[in-house]
Amino acid sequence: MGMLSWMWHRNTAVRPAASDEVRDAVERIVKLHPQLRLVGQYEAHLARAVSVSLQYVEGLVESLPPAREASAAAWSSDACIHAFFTAPDDVAPALSRSTDLQHFFDECPAAGEVFAVLGMAMTERRAPGAKQVGLEVRSDVMRTTVSFGDYQVRVCGLTETLLRREIVRRVLDQLALEGLSHVEADTARRDALQQERALLKARMQLLERGGVGMRQVMGSGTAPDLAERAKIQSLMDENERSLADLGLQTDALQRELQLICDVLADPASHLDVTRKRLRLNAMNVVLEDNDPAKGEEIEFRLARLPADPGTWRAFALVRFSRADLLPPASMHEEARHLVI
Repeated sequence: MGMLSWMWHRNTAVRPAASDEVRDAVERIVKLHPQLRLVGQYEAHLARAVSVSLQYVEGLVESLPPAREASAAAWSSDACIHAFFTAPDDVAPALSRSTDLQHFFDECPAAGEVFAVLGMAMTERRAPGAKQVGLEVRSDVMRTTVSFGDYQVRVCGLTETLLRREIVRRVLDQLALEGLSHVEADTARRDALQQERALLKARMQLLERGGVGMRQVMGSGTAPDLAERAKIQSLMDENERSLADLGLQTDALQRELQLICDVLADPASHLDVTRKRLRLNAMNVVLEDNDPAKGEEIEFRLARLPADPGTWRAFALVRFSRADLLPPASMHEEARHLVI
């Protein structure tokens, strides 16, 4: 896990459960699943688990680089912004498309800029390209190029400090939702097993009724009849063991609380963030260590969240000026041209 593992082992002390951040997170979780209030000492159990996640997530957020200026001017001077966007004029439209960013400026008319998380899809492609090899330029050398797209801005803040706090809050909520998804899966599993048990009992009853009729005619059960009964009994035994593993129905809420706490107490298993260093030229072609061409070494941050475990997304903290914000009319016109 790279950075995550390093952050996890850097400091294992857990903050007091009475902190305002912990209490706030516990209350948000209980609002999502009010029945948890029926479990004895639910607050203490959740607080201990939330404390672990809170410390972990805060460590990750604190380690992020300062917010970068996202503007046409910065495209020429900031290697990261240059890599993210194909041209300087692409910066403002990409961020202006965000309804969350537009809403932020509407809600904060006095704000001259916004601090935000810019999320992007990062794609690496291998294709033939030109490269200086000795005294000649070859055009058939396989090169790796990096491109970015699907720009998303959904978390905004008035200051960088407020943005980082909001990121922590959102990630904690995401971990809580992951815990609730485990609860839903557990409930669905129990329901499926109970339905399976009812069907197996019905099959066994039908077989036994048929067996009585056969015995009256033949005097004893047939071999196929006995084999089928043994098969169904084996399935019923397996079903009972699976239900037993889920615990008693009366203990369901206690188990649900434990499932949520298990996720919150082990955030590193559900939240993955890493660093990726690449040396790129001005065309976003990856340069090897021994390549004499001019390039910039850039460190990208990539995240993989529980909601989409199969996808890595690049992200960066940015600040964006209100003066660069395109009005909705301009965005509609741009979209119309794209469609045409």
